[in-house]
Amino acid sequence: MADNLTKEVFKENLNTEFRLQIEPSSTVAVELVELLEGVSTSRQEQFTLTFRGPLESEFGQGMRDVEHDRMGKFVLFLVPVARNPDGMLYEAVFNRVIDKN
Repeated sequence: MADNLTKEVFKENLNTEFRLQIEPSSTVAVELVELLEGVSTSRQEQFTLTFRGPLESEFGQGMRDVEHDRMGKFVLFLVPVARNPDGMLYEAVFNRVIDKN
């Protein structure tokens, strides 16, 4: 699935719900609220995702199992970056080499 985690796929799923496994028996719903494009070339793709989660379910940085209705299951490294009245914000940064076989 990692090859399918492209900027375009995430762009198609902006403002949708993702479920994160926080502990073996605990999940939390977050929303993909922003996609910031980085400097991309024909050989690499850079972008940053921002997810918003509930204030009452704050969690630290780390690898998280993620599930999405259209994208399926995958793993992301998420880092908490801000807290505001709407919730906790988490980022995932991508710097992918594009395979040009």
